[in-house]
Amino acid sequence: MAKRDYYEVLGVQKNASKDEIKKAYRKLAVQHHPDKNPGDKAAEEKFKEATEAYEILGDDEKKSAYDQYGFAGVEGMAGQHDFRNFQGFEDIFGGGDFGSIFDQLFGGGFGGGQRVQTGDHLRYDIEIPFKDAVYGVKVEVQYTRHEACPACRGSGGTGRKTCPTCRGAGQVRQSQSFFTMASTCPACRGSGTIIENPCKECGGNGLVRKKQKLMVTIPSGVENGKRLALHGQGDAGPNGVPSGDLYVFVRVKPSDYYEREGADLYCAAPLSITQASIGGEIFVATLDGKKIKVKIHPGTQNGKLLRVRGEGIPINGRKGDLIIKLIVKIPEKLSRRGKELLEELSKIEGENEAPPLISLYELSNGQR
Repeated sequence: MAKRDYYEVLGVQKNASKDEIKKAYRKLAVQHHPDKNPGDKAAEEKFKEATEAYEILGDDEKKSAYDQYGFAGVEGMAGQHDFRNFQGFEDIFGGGDFGSIFDQLFGGGFGGGQRVQTGDHLRYDIEIPFKDAVYGVKVEVQYTRHEACPACRGSGGTGRKTCPTCRGAGQVRQSQSFFTMASTCPACRGSGTIIENPCKECGGNGLVRKKQKLMVTIPSGVENGKRLALHGQGDAGPNGVPSGDLYVFVRVKPSDYYEREGADLYCAAPLSITQASIGGEIFVATLDGKKIKVKIHPGTQNGKLLRVRGEGIPINGRKGDLIIKLIVKIPEKLSRRGKELLEELSKIEGENEAPPLISLYELSNGQR
């Protein structure tokens, strides 16, 4: 079944404030929480749907990406949750009278609890052509990450026992003068336990390095410097904790002929002095390779902007415009006959050798 629009899920308008979004989600979370509806799969799905919507719309960066690119812009940003540990609960239900009510309904555990530990996040930088950034593309990325050791299934070995050095605290304390300093236990590296029979494959670490290949969807209209998050594709954590995230940073190569401004594309097209003077039609190449016919009105001035609707960047199902800047090219060299004709034209038109000044407003009117 197709995913519903996140605003529709929460029942709020696109211009809703953060407080309105939070209030809408809080109402749905109480209504459909699995602990309040045991065995009700429909309620559980609605709860998950609302939580996913709030995870996107409750975060300014994710909301901006969703508003601009739709689901493609937040692909991988809304993960699968252990909903009791969803970080948003601490903010939504963590205090005040409502927090007490929620504790009574579901047995507490949302306010002030520890957040889920994860493995390390990873970064991957990718450079794509300007055209691919406009129309979107699927790119294969290859990187190396830590995964659970297949030999010991991430346990690190057998015979796990309490670390005798820190007695399970994971830290050791040293007194210096009037101060007591705490540091990570060197024997168990902070885990509080040691393994008597370490796995030979991973040396007791529980993790091995492995090459990973992923197909990453770059949404149409992606901007230079955009960060895409792929949840759970980072390093695996120790002792079976969830994997971290992979952040793909996109760098867009500049184009020799096009620039972008939001959903609009800009380019420049040359005109001869005769085309600018008497008008006509020219063909302008678009980014996708086709040529469109553009009408030139008589007396077109250098720097004139023409807007072609729907030939810009496709974003969230809509396309921007192509803005063409017309550049009148003055020939550097003329044939003898060409020079004679221009001199004759000058006499016919009675060109003024001492023309009046042009206002700055007139000079800049219609230019970018």
